[in-house]
Formats: sequence, C-alpha cells, structure tokens
Amino acid sequence: MSRKARKTKSNSNSRLIGIDTRTHLKKITPITPAQEEVFDAFYEDHLFLHGVAGTGKTYISLYLALDELMNKSSSYRDIQIIRSVVPTRDMGFLPGSEKQKLQSYETPYRTIVNELFECGSAYESLRKTSLINFNSTSYIRGMTFYDSIIIVDECQNMNFHELDSVITRIGDNCKIIFCGDFRQSDFKWKDEKDGILDFMKIIKSMDRFSFIEFMQQDIVRSPLVKSYIINKLELGFA
Repeated sequence: MSRKARKTKSNSNSRLIGIDTRTHLKKITPITPAQEEVFDAFYEDHLFLHGVAGTGKTYISLYLALDELMNKSSSYRDIQIIRSVVPTRDMGFLPGSEKQKLQSYETPYRTIVNELFECGSAYESLRKTSLINFNSTSYIRGMTFYDSIIIVDECQNMNFHELDSVITRIGDNCKIIFCGDFRQSDFKWKDEKDGILDFMKIIKSMDRFSFIEFMQQDIVRSPLVKSYIINKLELGFA
C-alpha cells in the first residue's frame, strides 16, 4: 500500500487503551530524501535503515509503526522493540532487578513515544496494554512474533548470531525494521563487529527488504551534531 493510499485511513484506533482521548499522534512528514524513501517503502517492504547518527531512523520508524497501529483496519496488533544490552551484555553489572535493568535501555523509546503523543504517560500506557513491548536479544530465543511491527534498534551492537536469532523469530503477518550504523559499534573484536556487515550482505540479496542508506546530509538532530559528524568522518574517525 502506498503512502498516498494510506493517508485516506483514519488516524484513530480504540485499541490504544489508556491514551487520553484528547491526545493525538503528531503528524510527522519526511524532511530528507532518505526519510521520504522510508515513508514510501514502509507500506511495501521490510526495512533496513542504515547510516549515521542523528538522521531520525528510530524516530520515524516508531512514528510509522504507531501511525499504522492506530489505524482501525490495521492487521498488526502490537509493536515489538528489540535491542541488545551492549555494552554491558552481562546484565549483572547493572543494579536492580532484571526488569529495572532493561528499563534503562527503554529510555530513548519512552522519550520518542511521549513526544509523538505529546503526553508524558503515553509510553507506559501502551506498555501496560502490551501494544508496545520491549525485548532484549538475551531473552528472545524460543519466541515467535505474530501480527507485529518489529523495530530492531542499534543493530550494530548485535553479533551475527543475535541478528540471525531475531530474524528467525518472525512469524506470519509481521513487518521488521532494522536500524543501525556499523560505524557506531560498541564491540571490541573484529569478528563481532563484522557480524552486521555479513548480515547486511544477506539482507541486500533479498527481494523482501528496502535497504535505505542515511548519509551526512540526512542529519536532522541539530546543526552542531551535523557539523561534528561531518568533520569526524572527514578526519577519518569512525
């Protein structure tokens, strides 16, 4: 379904229990060529969004997923956010219970969702009703996702085994979006860093994915971030 056709659908869904009825998802439009590609490809393919920081990969992925979920005729029932717990894979190094440890990695998504709804409790409301679920790669073995939009974030911090485990969890009627940049990996060892590069080769060979590259000109976070990243890359710092 094209973005043009999708615009005719209602941006309201009674399934979003717990969200104040006065609260609406902000209208977001693409502001760079790469973002435009994502908005168009979202309704056609699975996505692999790769490129430099500050380009809005995670932000627009969550927006499009929420916009789809709010559509009454959508066939998707939830959003699954998956990421690794790098740089501290051994979660025992973090204080608190397992739930408390995972919560520290949810902060970016909580911030984005609350901003998109302009409601400080939006993320927690969606979590309580299981319309958004957060998962670590450490605990997805044996799981299968159905009727879900799956956002795999910071995938440069997943080794090949983790990436392989994630994609093989996909059941019927799912859309998966990978977001990452191999230049931002927190891995120390080359064989782990190369995992995403090997995985990207497979994705690029498949006809089920739109692979969209975000470049320096797509940075939208702030002029300072854009200047810093451009100069960092030009000086040869990955």
